Amino acid sequence: MAWTDRQRAMLRAMGLSVWAPPGALDDVLPDAPSAVMPAASVPSPPASERPIVPIRPAPAMAAEPAVALEPLTGEVATLDWPALRAAVAACQACALCESRTQTVFGVGNPRAHWMIVGEAPGEQEDLRGEPFVGPAGQLLDAMLKALGLTRSEAPPEQQVFIANTLKCRPPRNRNPEPAELARCEPFLRRQLALVQPKVILAMGRFAVQSLLRSDDAIGRLRGRIHRYEGVPLIVTYHPAYLLRQPADKAKAWEDLCLAASLLER
Repeated sequence: MAWTDRQRAMLRAMGLSVWAPPGALDDVLPDAPSAVMPAASVPSPPASERPIVPIRPAPAMAAEPAVALEPLTGEVATLDWPALRAAVAACQACALCESRTQTVFGVGNPRAHWMIVGEAPGEQEDLRGEPFVGPAGQLLDAMLKALGLTRSEAPPEQQVFIANTLKCRPPRNRNPEPAELARCEPFLRRQLALVQPKVILAMGRFAVQSLLRSDDAIGRLRGRIHRYEGVPLIVTYHPAYLLRQPADKAKAWEDLCLAASLLER
């Protein structure tokens, strides 16, 4: 399988470069661990000068059956952005409020075409009050940049909205507990309802469990078009996992291409 210019651009932006003996590049498989190696740091041009990497439409495929969810009820279901942010900041619905530095509400364009849902805040997120910071956040930013997307100020079609399933950091970065996810879920559902994204990218096991009600492994769910409240949802690996397993960055690239292709159809 040949690497295209588009594939190389995407992998470079994600911190990968392609290696193969001269004349043998066409035989390298994109998901082979030996096919990718850490790339040297190269200064990126300003955002205004970076072309969006063209994405060819993904092959037509049937969407997975939509998950049936009970309608969101209660006060949270009627909150606008300022009231929702205030409700998250004041939340004491579970014991996580006792150990947090601050809540992590989310960041991005409130009418973004892309919504990215992660798992739970870590130490750096708890300190800064913003999702996906530190090394995992840097990798996510590189992945977004490869698609011409950003978390910084930009039009809705270029700026994403990023949120977590949990708004408070679990002590010592332990896994979220089911009761904690359940207490935080109305906040995330209201965020999704307010943003009204055109595509959702679910990153990591707990994001997938919350949105799709599935305990299947990420590897079994990725590569397919799921639905959340009528919105196409793509499953992919969490950036923190990709830092531990860099060979799977090529698979995450495939997931990004699939999500991007849905917006171009």
